[in-house]
Amino acid sequence: MTKQFKHVSYLWDEAKAAAMAGDEVALLIYRSNLLGADLRLTNYGGGNTSCKATAPDPLTGKPVEVMWVKGSGGDLGTLQRSGLAALYVDRLRSLKNIYTGMQMEDEMVALFDHCIYDLKSKAPSIDTPLHGFLPFKHIDHLHPDAAIAIAAAKDGERITKELFGGKIGWVPWQRPGFDLGLQLKQCLDENPGIRGIMLGSHGLFTWGDTAYESYINTLEVIEQCAEYLDKNLGKARPVFGGPRMQALPEEERLAKAAELAPVLRGLASSHQRMIGHFTDDERVLQFIHSNDMERLAPLGTSCPDHFLRTKISPLVVHPEMAGDRLKLEAAFEAYRKMYAAYYDSCKHPNSPAMRDPNPVVILCPGIGMFTFAKDKQTARVAAEFYINAINVMRGAEAVSSYTSLPHQEAFDIEYWLLEEAKLQRMPKPKALTGRIALVTGSAGGIGKAIARKFAQEGAVVVLSDNNPDRLAEAKASFDKEFGKDTCASALLDVKDGQNVTSAYGTAALAFGGIDIVVNCAGLSISKPLEEHTEKDWDLLYDVLVKGQFFVTQAGVEVMRKQNLGGDVLNIVSKNALVSGPNNAAYGSAKAAQLHLSRLNAAELGKDHIRVNVVNPDAVIADSTIWAGPWAEGRAKAYGVTVEELPAYYAKRTLLNQVILPEDIADACFAFVGGLLQKATGNVLNVDGGIAMAFVR
Repeated sequence: MTKQFKHVSYLWDEAKAAAMAGDEVALLIYRSNLLGADLRLTNYGGGNTSCKATAPDPLTGKPVEVMWVKGSGGDLGTLQRSGLAALYVDRLRSLKNIYTGMQMEDEMVALFDHCIYDLKSKAPSIDTPLHGFLPFKHIDHLHPDAAIAIAAAKDGERITKELFGGKIGWVPWQRPGFDLGLQLKQCLDENPGIRGIMLGSHGLFTWGDTAYESYINTLEVIEQCAEYLDKNLGKARPVFGGPRMQALPEEERLAKAAELAPVLRGLASSHQRMIGHFTDDERVLQFIHSNDMERLAPLGTSCPDHFLRTKISPLVVHPEMAGDRLKLEAAFEAYRKMYAAYYDSCKHPNSPAMRDPNPVVILCPGIGMFTFAKDKQTARVAAEFYINAINVMRGAEAVSSYTSLPHQEAFDIEYWLLEEAKLQRMPKPKALTGRIALVTGSAGGIGKAIARKFAQEGAVVVLSDNNPDRLAEAKASFDKEFGKDTCASALLDVKDGQNVTSAYGTAALAFGGIDIVVNCAGLSISKPLEEHTEKDWDLLYDVLVKGQFFVTQAGVEVMRKQNLGGDVLNIVSKNALVSGPNNAAYGSAKAAQLHLSRLNAAELGKDHIRVNVVNPDAVIADSTIWAGPWAEGRAKAYGVTVEELPAYYAKRTLLNQVILPEDIADACFAFVGGLLQKATGNVLNVDGGIAMAFVR
């Protein structure tokens, strides 16, 4: 029978669980995925779960007790068997015999390797002994906002004891590790019969003899915490002390956010180029517009998982600062000095060098919250974690007063040598990591290939096209291939200046700004001179020339706000250099595109914005241009059939090659991939070799 909960999601499916009967590891993964699916229970990448079961020793064949536990760096919501660490329970517990105290914490993590049962399993996390020293078959360690609100309250221990009648134990804050595992076991020994343990400022441990019992126990404890907070919220005083100001109306709020994002991104990227995320979630708005925000925001977070994602504290950008670059620069500089002082006052002789001193979380009263990180997923998750922190502060303030981690404790987590080693093991960033690209005409053909190439190389991309159906199809394919954090989409008519501005607003709200602009939108009309109409002429020049001008002009405005330089790539054509029949309007418009590129390159060098041209020819695959009258016109001009065009074009090239959209994408990557940082005003022909199109 389905259990009813108000504050958590009951997702257990009896039929699915029954199909896994007897496979405790499968049930562990199932339970973990259900818990990770509800962000009220734990945050992305946070928490861990375990089970203990009997398995045959691979050397003796005799049954041994093995613990399967979420390994280092995994996420409960997406956990699979490959994400588990499997350890001999007796070997893990025998490590107590050599443990001499806190000075051995880092050394103990290395010794976990001597306890590995499955040599193919994930590396064990620092939380492994917290599960290993408890006797229960199934254990959940989560970071639910409702529980942490009590754990981070000044009176958290008293509240926990009274709320649960002594059935939930309490262990004061301590950094996760071997000693904390011993303290959990001591708490259980001193309080037999308890159903869980609250970790001060950190989270919750719950358990059961079966996967289902552990799941239900976890939900019931969190539900009880949430009900208690709900009952007291706003009772003694207004939430967060009541509102101090109001948010701007939604349309104005988003417009201001889009305008501000590139400036913030540029300032936040003084150490390395960052990707942004914006949210005006109602929980964020309630907090940043409250009387208590000025008091609570500088305190930072309590849960170590929250802290690692959001830094020591957020930067607050007040309304009078938002439109003044000098004030924003001063605010960022003050934050960097604060962070350096925090580092200097807390560092140890063997601490890693100070990392990026810029803020991760930026609170903007009236507007919302920005977060900046090395990639979109990390920035988005940082925002989710800070919303978790807001929830914790709201709950703690409702029943007591909120307490955060002391700076030294926070520093010891942030600059833990084991955390540094984990960072050093991360793969080298791809060439375009941290870069944002807007590609016009990217719902198919060349534009889509360019966007895909950039995404493959680590960029985030804004797909834009004037065909809504093709654009939706392209967006869906990118989401499936790269995940939803990699791309955004904007319906774009390049002839419409207001529409162009809106597309850059999409880029700013989705990612924080723009680094690469690719003018790829186009169309073709092939007619003899006497058949060309004024409408034909105007359409070609509006899309190809005016469209390139509008898109470049608006993109440069964003790039200048960021002060990070950038790239403009114009996809022109061999026809900009070569004269051909039935091509007066198209060829001359392409020539105008080419010279406009030269003019822009000459003007924008002072801004470190490079402008380069790629000239394709006869790229027929997946092209809307070649699906219509253009192909018929070109075939007629050359005296061949439409079906014979690809072979005809290949044969007339020096290399006898058919040109594909991916070839143009590779050329674009050559310009922006890092090897041509000092190249601007160039023309790169990708046409198989046409002597008439040689630039020199």
